[in-house]
Amino acid sequence: MIDAIEYNTEREKLIIPEYGRHIQKMVNHCKSIADDAERNKVAQSIIGVMGNLNPHLRDVPDFQHKLWDQLFIMADFDLDVESPYPTPSKELYAQRPEPLRYPQNHPKYRFYGNNIKRMIDVCNSWEEGDLKQALKFSIANHMKKSYLNWNKDTVEDEVIFKHLYELSDGNINLARFEEDLSSSSDLLRSKQKQRPKNNRNNKGKGYSKKRY
Repeated sequence: MIDAIEYNTEREKLIIPEYGRHIQKMVNHCKSIADDAERNKVAQSIIGVMGNLNPHLRDVPDFQHKLWDQLFIMADFDLDVESPYPTPSKELYAQRPEPLRYPQNHPKYRFYGNNIKRMIDVCNSWEEGDLKQALKFSIANHMKKSYLNWNKDTVEDEVIFKHLYELSDGNINLARFEEDLSSSSDLLRSKQKQRPKNNRNNKGKGYSKKRY
């Protein structure tokens, strides 16, 4: 009796393990049916059983398309049935997406981050006007806030203007304007407001150790 035990390691490898071995056996049985009408009828029944595993998505058209694709995948694309959707190909399924390209930027001032450089490039592409002028000062204020997060001290506006001038390749020069950026105290105060406050009512609820 012990010798008759069948282990999963000795069984056929499941193509889509999420559906289990019984669905895979049903697909294999469908492939072995010689009669076309009966084979199509069994395929429709298998789609119904697969849809019952996710009843909340059973009647969604895109989900039905997905079920038929998975049926052909589990059949190793060797199933002659009438599908309401285009039959997927094995070559298309075997394709792998292209590797995701990560930015290889090495900015001079890393504490500003790469997004600042992207914002500056977008700003340079805009036409001159009030909207672009407002964007320039918004970028400068964000740079100042990022600088304070890194330095945790104060910084003069001239330093931010100089860095912005360098990062924009000399296209943005705010030093010639008489407008000041937000004060360091205001930026630091807004940063402190974003931090979650400790709830004093947490005492006695397992959040603090009891002292004896």
